[in-house]
Amino acid sequence: MEAITIKDIAKALNLSTSTVSRALRGSYEINQETKKLVLEYAEKMNYRPNPIALSLKENRSRAIGVVVPEIANNFFSQAINGIEAVAYNRGYHVVIFQSHELYGREVENVQHLIDRKVDGLLISLSGQTTDVSHLLAIQAKGVPLVVFDRVSAQIEVNKVVADNFQGAFQATEHLIVSGRKRIAHITSPSLLSTTHERLAGYKAALEKYHLPYDQNLVRYCGFEPEEARQVIFEVLDTQKPDAIFTASDRLALDSFAAVKAKGIAIPKQVAFIGFTNLGVAHLLDPPLSTVVQPAFEIGKTAVEILLDTIENKRMNAAVKTIKIPTEVNLRESSQ
Repeated sequence: MEAITIKDIAKALNLSTSTVSRALRGSYEINQETKKLVLEYAEKMNYRPNPIALSLKENRSRAIGVVVPEIANNFFSQAINGIEAVAYNRGYHVVIFQSHELYGREVENVQHLIDRKVDGLLISLSGQTTDVSHLLAIQAKGVPLVVFDRVSAQIEVNKVVADNFQGAFQATEHLIVSGRKRIAHITSPSLLSTTHERLAGYKAALEKYHLPYDQNLVRYCGFEPEEARQVIFEVLDTQKPDAIFTASDRLALDSFAAVKAKGIAIPKQVAFIGFTNLGVAHLLDPPLSTVVQPAFEIGKTAVEILLDTIENKRMNAAVKTIKIPTEVNLRESSQ
């Protein structure tokens, strides 16, 4: 069965196509009785606007692009939920791509979305991204852009992030107050903005309690699970930490499993807290203490800014970075 068109509705109701079009848009030029007639018939016949025709008419695709490092990551999947919830309610579709932590893939994703004429772009940078010239190029073309979670100081654009510094500070402070003095920090690649912010929070807590910063207790990991296991094994064997603070979902699980594999009792021998949005943290043995990023809120806030920009509701608004507070959930692994 072919999709019904405005012309079909007009013919069936003996109205002009322009009247039907205005009625569907809710125009004040059409009386309430005619609007009701058109809308009821359109619903009965399952009428749907042609997105291609609309985009040509409005010079707008009613679609936004989203590029994230990995959808399987709990943080990004929750952020996407926030993005879609707002976008759908405001009449936009969401086109999602993954960079898989690769700079080249990120550049290709961005170009493909621009070629598809999306109305704007949301992006969280890959683990390899240091050059943001591809983003500067689309910004120069006037394409609305918002960067979230992983950001870059090289581009002046609206950014939405978690308060990574405060979350890391609170996690480290909790471990110190609990009596731990040799706190290992297992973190992500040094290129990431989130890595720098969380390391700064960790250092600030050590400084507040007059504990020396030992660079041997800080280790950077790539994105392969086995790498994290080897790093944590080496740290446990050579540095003898009495606590571990990890900086991501992936590192939390990999490091937790490695500690358990060594037969080390958590938290009696080594306390453990992760910077993670894992939904199963409370099911681990022992339940894992976590710093939780407000992923849904970050996605929601980022897309609201983007859509307001697309719809010219932020014409005089200054570019800014919005920091959304994290939440510390303390469980048995760090007590």
